[in-house]
Amino acid sequence: MKAKKLFATSMVAVATAALLVGCGSKESKTKESDSGSKALDELNVMFVPSKNPDDIKTATEPLSNLLKEELKKEGVEVKDVKISVGTDFQAVGEALSSGTADVGYGVPGGTYAVYKDETDVILTATRKALNKDSDKAKDWNDGKPTEATDKEAKSYRSLLIAGPSAKGQELAKKVNAGEELTWDDLNGANWGLASPTSSAGYIYPSLWLNDNVKHNITELKSTVQNDSYGSGFARLASGQIDVMPVYADARRDFEKAWSSEYGKKDIWTETNVIGVTVPIYNDAILVSKKSDKMDDKVKGALQNALINMAKTEEGKKVIAVYSHTGYVKATDSDYDTEVKAQELMKSQNKK
Repeated sequence: MKAKKLFATSMVAVATAALLVGCGSKESKTKESDSGSKALDELNVMFVPSKNPDDIKTATEPLSNLLKEELKKEGVEVKDVKISVGTDFQAVGEALSSGTADVGYGVPGGTYAVYKDETDVILTATRKALNKDSDKAKDWNDGKPTEATDKEAKSYRSLLIAGPSAKGQELAKKVNAGEELTWDDLNGANWGLASPTSSAGYIYPSLWLNDNVKHNITELKSTVQNDSYGSGFARLASGQIDVMPVYADARRDFEKAWSSEYGKKDIWTETNVIGVTVPIYNDAILVSKKSDKMDDKVKGALQNALINMAKTEEGKKVIAVYSHTGYVKATDSDYDTEVKAQELMKSQNKK
């Protein structure tokens, strides 16, 4: 535990992440009736800010009642489901680690890998597979929108997106000509990064750098931390940053904002993919081991409730904010690759 905390602290030194403590109280007790049903005073659910936090708050507001209804069917009655959004991915991990949040929603596998000693993974999200899935960057740069297909996927990739700045266009031109990028090429760019526990926005891009140019993300000379992908795309559009790692394909979610809010024309022609990582397991739903509410009955009820909620029309609207289409039960071993990736990050950070 102590070693993990030291690691998390050192990661924060690289990309200053603010911590948020979720609302709630460890004094809330789980009560069990003679019939075997459970009664909870409250359940604190914290969402990760992988989209605009205000959009997440608005979209997930109906979750409180929906989740209460589905949990009741599973024999768990909750008086109040409290919804909050963490300031960054690590903030959600810290809230789960301390027990001030009971459930972490939409948590990247990399965040789970850091906080796995204090959390249990109960579900993995599914998403619509994309019509592009090549590991070659230039295959994503046809100027056409990336689109969803009818197939379901439990994994995704991280894309290194170059923006419309002079440096971004220079990198894109080289990639689209079939040339390999060098460390000097990449290190000469201004990078916008997510929290150090973000799989798509930090960890897997570092693995990509290690595999392709024998360097890691902590060695980049010019980086800023984005508090959300929305703020990152705004910086990319304005030229404040040249490169930003995102989930594939985040441009779909910010296509309208690119022109209506960020003052550009067409995200599909003004940005280019310059790197593609290996597949990453989808977002997880975690529960806190430090929460006094999380016994086997409640965890099982949550699994079934969220799976069933995602099949309803109202539930589909809620989870669409993360592009989730449903959930499947998960086990710790599903995220073994993420844990290995985190170990590599630890070794890189010590250098």
